Amino acid sequence: MEELLSLVPCAPQWNIGWDKIELAMASFVPDMSRTEQNPVYHGEGDVWTHTKLVCQALVEMDDFRRLSREKQQVVFLGALLHDIGKPRTTRWEDNRWTSPNHAPTGAKMARVFLWQQMGSCGEPTKQQLRETVCLLIRYHSFPPHALENSDGKRKMLAIADNGRLCPLFTMELLCLLSRADVAGRISADQTQMMEQVQLCAELARENGCYHGLFPFPSDYTRYAYLSGREVAPEVELYDDTWGPVILMSGLPGTGKDTWIRENYPNLPMISLDEIRKEMGISPTENQSPVAEKAREQARTLLRKKQPFIWNATNLSPMMRGRQLQLFADYHASTRIVYLETKWAEQLRRNANRPDAVPQQAICHMMEELVLPEAKEACRVDWYCV
Repeated sequence: MEELLSLVPCAPQWNIGWDKIELAMASFVPDMSRTEQNPVYHGEGDVWTHTKLVCQALVEMDDFRRLSREKQQVVFLGALLHDIGKPRTTRWEDNRWTSPNHAPTGAKMARVFLWQQMGSCGEPTKQQLRETVCLLIRYHSFPPHALENSDGKRKMLAIADNGRLCPLFTMELLCLLSRADVAGRISADQTQMMEQVQLCAELARENGCYHGLFPFPSDYTRYAYLSGREVAPEVELYDDTWGPVILMSGLPGTGKDTWIRENYPNLPMISLDEIRKEMGISPTENQSPVAEKAREQARTLLRKKQPFIWNATNLSPMMRGRQLQLFADYHASTRIVYLETKWAEQLRRNANRPDAVPQQAICHMMEELVLPEAKEACRVDWYCV
């Protein structure tokens, strides 16, 4: 990772060493070079050509050069990796090239690359840098279209709120990356798109979330607003929740059971692994009976207003969302605890488990991993263990 970061241009020359960068990105560059784009919006050509123009535009911006070295590194990596999802998502549709969902796909790919190949995991500083890059990639398409969004302010505040978990991440950096993304392409609407990014930045300033977080009066108000309730974000709501109900999240072998024993030894725990054992269902079989039994157990505890822990991998927003909605229906105060460790240590721990998960399966699970965002629960914590 240190070698990759050393390739980020710096004063006084601000030169980009493309030969070394292409070696570091050898797993992406060939596919990006072969992936075509809609010439109406990308007259410059393929994805790799566009990426190089974006990076060059970024380093020429005074706003980039004024950033701290750490912020320069994450934004440049965001620019370098922002479209790596396009080769996987690009298709010919309605007589044009299109790349739906390339941003979230690219964020997942970047996470695997930075985690496994660059060793950027298992330590808070490495985790923060990696996830700031992933957030920039995931949301880089938002600023040019923020004002078109029917609920743009709420979406913006939710994106900015990830600064609680990644202090490096701000709307300022996201808008900077988007400006470079627009500047790095040839299209008739380039001026209009640049103006829309600037308007997004102004809206973020007006809402007090350009350089940091919106000042919600309480965590309960924040969660209520960001989860879609029609409430004023600046007005403190009466908190009628009870809890906590804790949802664990993390790949196999990250130490979820150990963390629970050390922090909440007396709370009831719903463990999907234990339910599978009781029912004689392997992880490769249909999991619907396991999930339904777990939810039945949860409902029993929720009716009693009994705090408890839901222990499973919960690697995607969709999987977490099913359980969190159930908890919210019973007015529980929800907390997500995400755990990760170093890659080699994780594989070692998993191998020593009596019910070890095949390494190939863990690698596949990592490809689908999306860390919980701040908006998903009343409280979200990331830990390296």
